[in-house]
Amino acid sequence: MDVLDLARWQFGITTVVHFFFVPFTISMAFLVAIFQTMWMRATPRTSERWLRLTRFFGKLLLINLAVGVVTGLVQEFQFGMNWSDFSRFVGDVFGAPLAMEALLAFYLESVFIGVWIFGWGRIPPKIHLATIWVTAFASLLSAYFILAANSFMQNPVGYEIDEAAGRAELTDIWAVLTNKVLLITFPHTIFAAFMVGGGVVAAVAMWHLVRGARDPQAAEPGAPSDRSAFRTALRIGAVTVIVGGIGVAITGDTQGKVMTEVQPMKMAAAEALYETQQPAPFSLFTIGTLDGSEALYSIEIPQLLSFLGTGSFDGEVQGIDNLQQEYEELYGPGDYSPNIPVTYWTFRMMITAGGLAGAIALWQLWATRRGRMPTSRWALRSAAVLPVLPLAGNAFGWIFTEMGRQPWLVFGLMPTASGLTPGSTSTTVFISLAAFTVLYAGLTWLWVHLLLKHARPGLPAVTPPDSADDGERGGSAPGACDGDDADRPLTFAY
Repeated sequence: MDVLDLARWQFGITTVVHFFFVPFTISMAFLVAIFQTMWMRATPRTSERWLRLTRFFGKLLLINLAVGVVTGLVQEFQFGMNWSDFSRFVGDVFGAPLAMEALLAFYLESVFIGVWIFGWGRIPPKIHLATIWVTAFASLLSAYFILAANSFMQNPVGYEIDEAAGRAELTDIWAVLTNKVLLITFPHTIFAAFMVGGGVVAAVAMWHLVRGARDPQAAEPGAPSDRSAFRTALRIGAVTVIVGGIGVAITGDTQGKVMTEVQPMKMAAAEALYETQQPAPFSLFTIGTLDGSEALYSIEIPQLLSFLGTGSFDGEVQGIDNLQQEYEELYGPGDYSPNIPVTYWTFRMMITAGGLAGAIALWQLWATRRGRMPTSRWALRSAAVLPVLPLAGNAFGWIFTEMGRQPWLVFGLMPTASGLTPGSTSTTVFISLAAFTVLYAGLTWLWVHLLLKHARPGLPAVTPPDSADDGERGGSAPGACDGDDADRPLTFAY
């Protein structure tokens, strides 16, 4: 492999692994904030349930946040390591939203999650509740700024080329922050993130419910309240997955039309459509030649691609060959089509993973209706699969988005090969690729290990407040624990 392929593999691996943590953090921060809000507003009869859910899923949030920060820091190093020409050429534009993310959004997120962890019993309860909400909204703001930088790569706006300096310079930050690609990519990404958090909550709750129902000896002391709490969590998680899935479908439809407008080659590659068609079908499944240039067998839905791309069932969708000829006239000789098999299949795997997650969530709601309790092996299997599906859908979506933009780093402005660091060699990039792959594999194992370790024991024991008074509820009760932790109420068992 040459240096360009190795550098792309390195950035791809670190980006996909890092994005395992991002949707988890965004969605789980909001779900924990909701649990704590419900605890603050609950009656004495139900307050313990919400407090224990807050503590339980709050711990999972913190584990994910800690490991995710490490993977994000490593990812950013590569802009200087392997892609310094990219940073030099568009850094004035690309770096502006990233600086906003670091100096504003990430700062707020880091400070307020710290206050939330150590503020139990030390600050007024309503202010303490506000800290987790600030953390949650700061994670949204962080995502918005990062997506603004990525959307510039998909649809460059708000810049002009300084011929003397040989670089793009920012002229309109508002145009960058209101990029048409960003305005639809942001809600699409956030809805997909909520599918991840909802899937984790529903899956963990389902596992504990089935475990307790099938093996009463394995239930914790206070099993009835545990079952009630986990059943509540399961239904909240399942609803979150379903709502997130509906949002993903709606925003994805709009995103497809924007993509057809600004990156028609990506839409053509998503269907492996080589010749312009009006109307154009959408294939559910295709067996083709190895290079993706010819279909041998295909199951198609007539006119659907036209609707996805143009909003009309009779709309015209440009083909790869036609766009290739157009781009050669516009940009000069070269191959302007992405890897067709990768874009074709990741587009479908993204949709399939999201659809299956929504179907499992619907089944979980149905299986737990009117106090029912699932006990079958299929319930346990759904608990194992549900968190993985939205994560896989998110990963496939980003692979499609970034691979479908090739051969451009910044679409129509900077080819990928032009962004490499001068003097990079295959040997040096391979060494860093190997080191980062080992590091990220270790961090991923640690992440999964810690999540499973802290999810298995079930809900933590707490001493609920004697009344619904805010002062008492924000005092020692949140951190009160049984056993050796009884004298450390303010540590919140973290």
